[in-house]
Amino acid sequence: MWLILAGVVLFIVGVALALFGVGAEHATGHEAAGHAGAHHGSPLWIKRIIVSVWHSNIFFLGLSVVGTVWVAINTVAYAGWSAAIRRVPEATSAWILPGGIILVVVFLLNLWHSDIFHWTTPGIMTPGSETYDAIIAGKSGFLSVPFYLIRTVSYLVIWWVFTERLRKLSLEEDLNGGTYYFHQSIKTAALFLVLFAVTESMSAWDWVMSIDTHWYSTMFGWYVFASWWVSGIAAITLCTIFLKQAGYLRFVNASHLHDLGKFMFGFSIFWTYIWFSQFMLIWYANIPEESVYFNQRLGGFDNAYTGLFFFNLVINFAFPFLVMMTRDAKRQMIMLKIVSIAILIGHWFDFYLMIMPATMQGNNGFIIEIGTALVFLGSFLLLMTKRLSQASLVPVNHPFLDESIHHTT
Repeated sequence: MWLILAGVVLFIVGVALALFGVGAEHATGHEAAGHAGAHHGSPLWIKRIIVSVWHSNIFFLGLSVVGTVWVAINTVAYAGWSAAIRRVPEATSAWILPGGIILVVVFLLNLWHSDIFHWTTPGIMTPGSETYDAIIAGKSGFLSVPFYLIRTVSYLVIWWVFTERLRKLSLEEDLNGGTYYFHQSIKTAALFLVLFAVTESMSAWDWVMSIDTHWYSTMFGWYVFASWWVSGIAAITLCTIFLKQAGYLRFVNASHLHDLGKFMFGFSIFWTYIWFSQFMLIWYANIPEESVYFNQRLGGFDNAYTGLFFFNLVINFAFPFLVMMTRDAKRQMIMLKIVSIAILIGHWFDFYLMIMPATMQGNNGFIIEIGTALVFLGSFLLLMTKRLSQASLVPVNHPFLDESIHHTT
């Protein structure tokens, strides 16, 4: 609750400063393909609110669905070590439904002035219109509002239905025991992972990449997944440690923490691999319609994003890589907490870099955005802790629980 109140206060301060023109540069226009000329759409302070809500919601929605992905992967892999912490990722997935509702509402609000998605500008796909764009019009079969909403709702419904199904099977297993529910979970998880592989990539195209309407990357679905995935693992690790320190999850030992640390370490490198592969190929090819994406973030808009561009690499790769190299670091709660928090902050900024240059151009800021993020964080934690309180923190009848309790590495 204190996080929400702090976020509201910071948000109000940010809006007040924005109204008086403090902390924002003059509009520089959008150098990205499809955006030209001076600022358009809602007043800048309103646009910042809409964009910041979209930004933080995308981050927390992805972090939340990773909880379900984690449960599904460990289920189909017959992973025994993670059984004792299963209720943590089940709880982090609680944001999918409210996050999905917010996502649809914000997209509908965007249609009023096309503050987030340039392709929703009236007349942009109509030949002869003053806003007509031939390249965007060529994508009209995919980028149409009805089809977009159908896709978005489909992703969210699939994620939410499978999340609730896996949760229900887990709770019924607690009550009734036996292996029936475990085998049903395997079937459910396997189907979910197939559907998630498709819907995650498409959601990345729709919710993030289509903001830069002319630009595209065939690696972008993987890039967004990598950012969501390592953020989700960091959230699961952080929650597990806090519960352990509060006297819960007494079966969690240094070996469980070690494995969680290895996942964070490994997938920080995986994110960097995807980041570098995308950047290197676009830089080497030097094709204007591709390189404009990085020009904006590396040197465009009067260098508004250059520092953040390099900070992104330091906090999301160099810091976790160097800190988590040793075995001992992966088994110490304090080190895992520091790295988990750094990863969560770093990847929130990673999504900031994906979204802000394409929407706010050089008029970006941080006060409204951080205030919004704190409100989302507080709301996310309220739902997560509520779900944690609704069932035993240990899946008492899980067939691999004994293996998890005696897990050693």
